[in-house]
Amino acid sequence: MMESLELSHVLLLTSSSSSSLLTTKAIRQLGLRCLMKKPNKNGNLRLTRSFSSHTGGGAAPASSQGEDEDARDGKISEEDATSNGVEVPEAGDVEEEKVRNRVSYNIVFVTAEAAPYSKTGGLGDVCGSLPIALAARGHRVMVVSPMYINSTPGDKKFSGAVDLNRRIKLYCFGSVQEVGFFHEFREGVDWVFVDHPSFHRPGNPYGDKFGTFGDNQFRFTLLSYAACEAPLVLPLGGFTYGNKCLFLVNDWHASLVPTLLAAKYRPHGVYKDARSILVIHNIAHQGVEPAITYGNLGLPPEWYGSLEWVFPNWARMHALDKGEAVNFLKGAIVTADRILTVSKGYSWEITTSEGGYGLHELLSSRQNVLSGITNGIDETEWDPSTDQHIAFNYSTDDLSGKVKCKISLQEELGLAVRPECPVIGFIGRLDYQKGIDLIRMAIPEIMENDVQFVMLGSGNPAYEDWMRATESAYRDKFRGWVGFNVPVSHKITAGCDILLMPSAFEPCGLNQLYAMRYGTIPVVHETGGLRDTVQTFNPYAEGTNDEGVGTGWTFSPLTKESMLVALRHAIKTYKEYKCSWEGLMKRGMRRDYTWVNAASQYEQVIEWAFMDPPYC
Repeated sequence: MMESLELSHVLLLTSSSSSSLLTTKAIRQLGLRCLMKKPNKNGNLRLTRSFSSHTGGGAAPASSQGEDEDARDGKISEEDATSNGVEVPEAGDVEEEKVRNRVSYNIVFVTAEAAPYSKTGGLGDVCGSLPIALAARGHRVMVVSPMYINSTPGDKKFSGAVDLNRRIKLYCFGSVQEVGFFHEFREGVDWVFVDHPSFHRPGNPYGDKFGTFGDNQFRFTLLSYAACEAPLVLPLGGFTYGNKCLFLVNDWHASLVPTLLAAKYRPHGVYKDARSILVIHNIAHQGVEPAITYGNLGLPPEWYGSLEWVFPNWARMHALDKGEAVNFLKGAIVTADRILTVSKGYSWEITTSEGGYGLHELLSSRQNVLSGITNGIDETEWDPSTDQHIAFNYSTDDLSGKVKCKISLQEELGLAVRPECPVIGFIGRLDYQKGIDLIRMAIPEIMENDVQFVMLGSGNPAYEDWMRATESAYRDKFRGWVGFNVPVSHKITAGCDILLMPSAFEPCGLNQLYAMRYGTIPVVHETGGLRDTVQTFNPYAEGTNDEGVGTGWTFSPLTKESMLVALRHAIKTYKEYKCSWEGLMKRGMRRDYTWVNAASQYEQVIEWAFMDPPYC
């Protein structure tokens, strides 16, 4: 878990409310004075508001410098709108000449993780790669993230960061907190690290071996405050980022930023030209805390409604429990200018009662500014033609190295060297989300086939023990590597023929993208980003040659039986239709899922954000 009080898993079972109730309930939770909806100049619905200029506790924001730039005029075509929000155009639809002539923005990423400095999953990958891609396209980019000092060799990741000798005081949690800033300019990006004693402790960004840190709300409130001040007070490269910034806030850890901009800065004329975009990587984590903690955030009392969260009766602990709480992610949903998810499929799923974890009604009320952009992958790290971790390199022009990688993997893991035997792989966390229960139930039937199965991952101790026991039971066909190892993950990706991803939900997913780039065919549950990126193989598609179309197999519903059907199709195709299999490999390897592609789509959403006045 990534916060001290996570929404109950049973929120997945929340029944969907009727559309007639949606507007009333959603607006009530917004906690705003004026509830009249009016179209803005681009035809999008937005809520008009009237707020007082009361700023609550804390000093006024620092003065800022910087010249305003006029955003390019434009409008959203009605044809680009979908029932789920605004459709983001593919990168191929944007002409290179237009890209070169686009307005340059000052972009500030706010994130709890940014690889290679800190990473526990996809969030770190995105915030470590996307800023570089945007900077390469001419934007000025800053990433604000905590400076995690763990007293381990990992601290050397911050060795290139220099103390800016700029310490500021922030008022929150009933006292004045002092933070400092370290800075490293790398690959065209200003990497800014917030320095505070609460970030100096063993463990990962969210907890240690004893569990989640109890003060995460405090730690990430500091991050949000510091991120709002950084563009105003840090003269990076000789001058500040200034007032006209685009804040890209990632997940609940940074979700206080849009509320701070609206409640504490704009009433004083600061950041009146700034915009904010919320990027949801995993809506299951929302930063929910008891309602009494709102007083610690340093926000004006009248803004309580933006973060107010009330659990339904069935989710409360006892009869006297009023279910009152504050929800960081909800606060960003109702104050950010636009909302993004890490795939188009996930942007729809979070508006459903099954996928929205209780926030689906609010997200549905903002469908007109909700979009999805599939994450990219680091093409320098994940390239089979240059990868230093694999035994042999290969490409679409010469696939001979693929089978050599397979033989090398079989030898390294002690499996029988059989190039003709399909090898199935799994790489990921060992938990419910990744579909481990489904694999456990299906293993006896999978092992009845002439296949080999390789798993790499760590997580739930019960799943780790099961993986060890399964290796003992199927010593000649199954290998389980408990833990995570980057070189081994590359070897498995290159050496396997099939990658299995039966995730219960997957906001984007990266392993299926890595697999396709390496000519490994994905078999995935049809959910989120997996649905978006994997096209089911169809050998009989009209207008094609004998190889057909598609890059893998998807299955639905999430059952053992449907997964086994998809796997059997993949195994049969591998064994009996070599030409079709080679076509599958090449089509996957040629797919463009680079960050250059994703960055151009982010640019379009940023342009849209500046077309309208600030939402709050």
